Amino acid sequence: MVAADEACDVLIAGSGSAGLAAALHASASGLSTLIVERAGLVGGTTAISGAAIWVPANHRAAAAGLSDDRERALTYIRAVAPDGWKETEDALWRSFVNDAPNMLAFLEKETPLRFSLLTEADPYLEQAGALHMGRMLSPGILRRKLAGPYARLLQPPTLPHVFTFQEMLELDPFHHPLEAAFKTWPQLLWRWLTGARGMGTALVTGLLKGCLDHGCRIALETRAIAPIVEEGRVRGLVVEAGGRKRNILARKGVVLATGGFEWDAEWREKHFPGHCDFLGSPSRNDGDSHRIAVEAGAELAHMDQANITGGLPLTASRRPFGISSFFHQEPNAIVVNRHGRRFVSEYRFNLGEVIDERDPSTGQPAHLPAWLVSDQAFLENSPIVRYFAARNPGWIRQGQTIAVLAEATALPADELARAIERFNASCASGVDEQFHRENTVAAPAKAGPERSRLLPIQKAPFLAIPFNRTIVSTKGGPRTDAGGRVLRPDGSLVEGLYCAGAAMANPFGTWAVGAGTTLGPNMTWGFICAKSIISAND
Repeated sequence: MVAADEACDVLIAGSGSAGLAAALHASASGLSTLIVERAGLVGGTTAISGAAIWVPANHRAAAAGLSDDRERALTYIRAVAPDGWKETEDALWRSFVNDAPNMLAFLEKETPLRFSLLTEADPYLEQAGALHMGRMLSPGILRRKLAGPYARLLQPPTLPHVFTFQEMLELDPFHHPLEAAFKTWPQLLWRWLTGARGMGTALVTGLLKGCLDHGCRIALETRAIAPIVEEGRVRGLVVEAGGRKRNILARKGVVLATGGFEWDAEWREKHFPGHCDFLGSPSRNDGDSHRIAVEAGAELAHMDQANITGGLPLTASRRPFGISSFFHQEPNAIVVNRHGRRFVSEYRFNLGEVIDERDPSTGQPAHLPAWLVSDQAFLENSPIVRYFAARNPGWIRQGQTIAVLAEATALPADELARAIERFNASCASGVDEQFHRENTVAAPAKAGPERSRLLPIQKAPFLAIPFNRTIVSTKGGPRTDAGGRVLRPDGSLVEGLYCAGAAMANPFGTWAVGAGTTLGPNMTWGFICAKSIISAND
């Protein structure tokens, strides 16, 4: 019997949305719950995020008179899933659609969080089960002081969360920051003075408030490093804090929710070979849950899956940390591969899935290095890009001619010129003959006033921006069953061990069914893990 330095009913590693949702459900059910967080801050990648969540058949949609149900949502997920995923993930998809609405209602009951519907459609409206509105939501503004002693210990976002996600859609501060600030200055002033924030900051604040109200404890700067296994069951975790190791036993179960492994350079190169521009998560996301689970006997799966976007650079001293962004969705911008050719609609929803395509014979990237190509008008219309370009000399390559730009990027000059010429011809006709991007549903972050999606690239200097992977979080990890219980390679359970969020072998990989497919499922899987622990001990 391992000597315990501390004990609780439920021990959770990680304080992002998955870990906090698990802790909330467990502690609200009367179980003594402890979160160990490696950082000195709470919230992880969730606190950085825009906090849009995808939750089908939710009570907010029902109250608004919008028709949806779990079977319709499952039909939609199956319709948009890549080939082969249904065979291994269908039970987890069903578990998600069954409990996601319960999770959302539970959060509004047990926390100060209040979610609003976003005026966003599912991106694959042509597929069975899709909806024009009702599945995307985001939290309202909350004052950080609700987090009590942790109010000043929330993971800070890369850009201030002074707007809600819906306000971002309506005001489009990406293109019109001064106008957005002018329209909302009374609200913004109040938020600055009171510490009220939206998006990921609000989501973590609300979840944390609920956890604290139910007696959940949090140990910061405490890293989970190994499982405690007795008689084939995980009984707790070895943690390290202040240079000292301690044994924390969990009477009911251990939940791993420390995020992805993207900051582990060796694993990243193994599973995502080739170019990677930036990482959009805290640098502590380097695979703690994965190593613990493997030591306990778990099978890892989906290790080549991740939330992949375009990205903007922070200062050189903080690289490869960067900001996930949809800055590429401009009417006079195209993305070309290493051969200088367009290979995808720049407005495609799951663009990261295509950016990350691999050559089946080598496993290497099929398109990288890739470049966003545009002209001076792009910078004139993108103040945020101008800001980060000014802070990062050399990030943008420029040339007075296409030939000079090709030389600066090592792209074939003739192919690049043909790609631009063909795109400009599409602009003249109003039809993108290659990818029909004029008909593609845009990502929500680039909504707002309807604009043309086809404007020519013609105003020198011409420019090119690296457009490779920005990994917000990897989505591979320990394989679980539909209850979040970790599995061995033979399909048997690793008793006592659960996994949720970006740390698990996520049933939604690089592909997504809508904006918020990361946070909605992450919180749901935390909720499901706690539900399994509670039911196993009733």
